[in-house]
Amino acid sequence: MAATARHDVYQAIADPTRRQILKQLAEKDASIKEIADTYSQSRTAIVKHLQVLQEAQLVRDRKEGRAKIYSLQPAQLMEVKEWVSFFEQYWDNKLGNLKNLVEEE
Repeated sequence: MAATARHDVYQAIADPTRRQILKQLAEKDASIKEIADTYSQSRTAIVKHLQVLQEAQLVRDRKEGRAKIYSLQPAQLMEVKEWVSFFEQYWDNKLGNLKNLVEEE
């Protein structure tokens, strides 16, 4: 039995549509239909995006009647937050240098 390829959080958020889906789910849980109605892509494409997000543990689904409802699971995003925050020191340094340069002129 072959191992299933899993997507990590960075792969999952690399796609702009998936980032938008995460924003949408941050506002409220939504069914596949509600999510798909927001985009010009096919429902099949949206389901594939949701599968990637689910493999990265960024969303989870539950059944409500015949509908599958997705909700955001933001804990996995802490890894990204920590990674980005490491680089803030460089941005702060560059902004400080720019401020000093502007003030000198």
